Amino acid sequence: MESAVYLIGGLGMFLYGMNVMGDGLQKAAGEKLKNIIEMLTTNKLMGVLVGTLVTAIIQSSSATTVMTVGFVNAGIMNLQQAIGIIMGANIGTTVTAQLVSFNIEKFAPITIGIGMFLWFVTKKKNVKNFSEILIGFGILFVGMSFMKDAAAPIADMPKVHSAILALSKNPLLGVIAGFIMTGTIQSSSASIGILIVLASQGVLPITAALPILYGDNIGTCVTSLLSTVGAGRNAKRTAIMHLCFNIIGTLLFMLVLSRPIIAFVQQLNPTNIPRQIANTHTLFNIVNVIVLLPFSNYIVKLATKLVPITPEEEEDRISTTKFLDERILETPSIALSNTVDEVIRMASRSTRSLNAAYDAIKTGDLEKRNKTFEYEKVINTLQLDITNFLFLLTTKNLSDPERIKTDVMFHIVNDIERVGDHAENLAEIAGFMHDKNIKFTADAQEELDVIFKIASTNFYDSITAIKTNDYELAGVVRKREKEIDALEKKARNSHMARLRAGNCSVEGGIYFSDIITNLERISDHSINILEEMNRMQGHVSL
Repeated sequence: MESAVYLIGGLGMFLYGMNVMGDGLQKAAGEKLKNIIEMLTTNKLMGVLVGTLVTAIIQSSSATTVMTVGFVNAGIMNLQQAIGIIMGANIGTTVTAQLVSFNIEKFAPITIGIGMFLWFVTKKKNVKNFSEILIGFGILFVGMSFMKDAAAPIADMPKVHSAILALSKNPLLGVIAGFIMTGTIQSSSASIGILIVLASQGVLPITAALPILYGDNIGTCVTSLLSTVGAGRNAKRTAIMHLCFNIIGTLLFMLVLSRPIIAFVQQLNPTNIPRQIANTHTLFNIVNVIVLLPFSNYIVKLATKLVPITPEEEEDRISTTKFLDERILETPSIALSNTVDEVIRMASRSTRSLNAAYDAIKTGDLEKRNKTFEYEKVINTLQLDITNFLFLLTTKNLSDPERIKTDVMFHIVNDIERVGDHAENLAEIAGFMHDKNIKFTADAQEELDVIFKIASTNFYDSITAIKTNDYELAGVVRKREKEIDALEKKARNSHMARLRAGNCSVEGGIYFSDIITNLERISDHSINILEEMNRMQGHVSL
């Protein structure tokens, strides 16, 4: 019983230490982590390198894979790019196993002491991050020491010997055991740490340890599979690719490479089983990447076939956010960039809604009017989803410029939604005019056409200016806004002249005036968007 308590306590300290060390490394990397991810190209080899580096930084292949699932779901990368990241993540996770295979527990108290001292005496962010790394490192090895002490009595238990004998005779049982263990504790590094502890105490021979090791690699896929619940098809395919890669690798090693690998690692470290396990883990992942990378496109195709997409699902995707995924909130700079993309996508829906509404006014086409109403529902949904995502983003560790940009996005989303509301107003006017068979005179329609063209162009260009940081275009929009004010005044005077001359009805004149008002306010929202652009960039005026 006492051994079980020490084993569980040691495992808890190991996991906590690894988490603290990973957080410290990630904070220390800061913007560099974003730059590493941005290095990703369609070159799969580059993806492997990126996956390796990121996992080495955050100390978790599961976290990297889950992040990749989020990136794919959010449209940051495609499946061909993701497969390289996943392969690299498997290599990166071997760093932890290599680290814990060395007998350096005696340095743990010193490391924790130095880390705690630095944490309390300094206010410098970089030094605090470094202290976190040291503290996590120390706690990790204290946990390893606890687990080793707990495992020592286990070696003499007859039931353990029977279990080890069964695992040695039936490698498949070992694979299943490794899968269950990693799937339960959600960390392949911790599972391999347990293997190394048991091996160091003479409990596990290499022949029994390796099948469990292979099962650990499959078990790490459970985290990424769970993360796809509620995600899109491509996200699910990403998790399936991870699973396929590890299953194929396990079969390759179990059926073909097991004996050569055992012979090789035993030659490297004849008497050190922990080092043999760590080296096998490293070789397993490196060899699998070398062998399977040339066939990665086939793994992508397999995942696509296993998780097909239906036309109905693709249609549903239109009414939901495309670039937002809560998994990417862990990398706030990327999450913010994707929010901007989603806001621009929302604006395109408002543009379509506006065009459909005005076409309905000109042609009396009720299908166009109904299309506007459909767009408005989508716009409202997008506004809610984006706003909720922005709120979650504000809880993350943002820099001052990123925090300002986040606040700006809140305001721009509201302006875009208001443009959608004005489009809906125009669609309702189109319906009234159709029901009452009201037509504008050629002069009146021409005046509306001119104002509509400027208003819709202003809205489109304001969004383009935000997207491209084009201050010259923003200046053009502002000039056109003054033109709209002049045209509005002229159109209202012309309307009164037509009304006095009896060329139009009073009711038609009301609709004419309402249309101009809505178009003018759309242009006003365009100016609001540009003002927010100024605030984001720290400018007072354009």
